[in-house]
Amino acid sequence: MLIITIRTILIYLLIVFSLRLMGKKQLGELQPSELVTTIMISNIATLALEDSAMPMLMGVVPILMIVSLDVILSGIMLKSRRIRKIFSGTPKVIISNGIIDQGQLKNLRYTLDDVAEAMREQGIFDISQVQYAIVETNGKINFLQKDTTAKNPPEMVIKDGEIIKEDLAITGLGEGWVRKILEENSQTVTDVFVMSADSEGNPVIVPKNKGDLGKKEGAR
Repeated sequence: MLIITIRTILIYLLIVFSLRLMGKKQLGELQPSELVTTIMISNIATLALEDSAMPMLMGVVPILMIVSLDVILSGIMLKSRRIRKIFSGTPKVIISNGIIDQGQLKNLRYTLDDVAEAMREQGIFDISQVQYAIVETNGKINFLQKDTTAKNPPEMVIKDGEIIKEDLAITGLGEGWVRKILEENSQTVTDVFVMSADSEGNPVIVPKNKGDLGKKEGAR
């Protein structure tokens, strides 16, 4: 009994340390790769606790290996948008101006019941009042209700030095407009960490800055 207690405490502390190292969010917000990592760690920990004859290293080493792989993969995904798209996917617009994109729903394997349930959770009961509905990479659906007094929300048209054509298309603006605004602000696409703009052409530019990436610079 003492051995099982000690093993339980050690495995518990190891998992807590591992999750802290990985910097994970709540389970409902995990990306696919993060969810797989969490499941694998829990399964390995269970085996190590159930079989007292199993050496502790047989449980500790695989857990540390999985955590190391997750940290390495997170670093790669941070630097490469293409790798992020492969492992995490991209947000998908399933409703635009009250109109459901049936093809997108089919691709995502979402039913109307799934959408209706998500709407009710956010206090929305009339689909015609939905301006946008976006399926995030963690599977959650976010809704924006129509407001005749408000303009469409801004989209991130540049992310980490790369023009995001699908988001730019939502705004109705073109690449020529983006480059013109950047030229007016003495910037190039590769100089920009993030740039957002709404359909009325109001941009906000955040240039790349190793010292302070959070410092924003409004477009003139």
